[in-house]
Amino acid sequence: MASEDSRTPATALVTGANRGIGIEVCRQLAGLGSRVFLTARDPQLGAAAAAELSDEGIPVEFVQLDVTDPSSVAAAAETVGELTDSLDALINNAGGNFDFMQPVLGSDLDHVQGIVDANFLGVWRVTDAFLPLLQASPAGRIVNVTSEAGSFTAPQGLPHQGDNLAGYAVAKAAQNAYTVKLASALADTPILVNAISPGFVATQPGAEEMGARPVPDGAQSIVWGATLPDGGPTGGFFRDGEPLSW
Repeated sequence: MASEDSRTPATALVTGANRGIGIEVCRQLAGLGSRVFLTARDPQLGAAAAAELSDEGIPVEFVQLDVTDPSSVAAAAETVGELTDSLDALINNAGGNFDFMQPVLGSDLDHVQGIVDANFLGVWRVTDAFLPLLQASPAGRIVNVTSEAGSFTAPQGLPHQGDNLAGYAVAKAAQNAYTVKLASALADTPILVNAISPGFVATQPGAEEMGARPVPDGAQSIVWGATLPDGGPTGGFFRDGEPLSW
């Protein structure tokens, strides 16, 4: 999907990258020539993912990072800061924790809090920690991997979910709102900030039979946001390079 005027980041960091879309984004960015920091909450799973890519001839560097743990985020930012003077692309991919049967009424709020922390506050926390490195880049890019579940107007958005998916949908709506506010705050800088929905992606067995798109296709949509040229869009909501309805 990268166009002729796209800008390959010299350095990129991907959260939640030990499997699925995350590891594929690392694979594609490294394939473009980026130096990629693959991060994951679980050190063993993260190291195994980095080794998997290494076996494919794709070098990446593993850094442990739990987006819900402030001390882990701070330590990861310090580690990356010792390895590079700047960061050109931050892909906030970590999240998930779907709650398809979680109702609004009578919700387990402890469970909801975990969903919000992983899908919304974790994005804010990680972005704050890595912002100095992004500001040191001549063209920083921030991609917040989101979902149309947090949209007010998408066919599968908030008004069409009934009483279910409460925690996840609300967390993604908050993440989308944060994307807009962050883009406004950085409007006078070279940093571009966008929300990218990869769509329904086959990250689980049997998902393709249910109509899910291949993982590389979903990841390519995210890579598009990480390789935007100077003057590209900011504060938008996209899939496959096309605007989505909020």
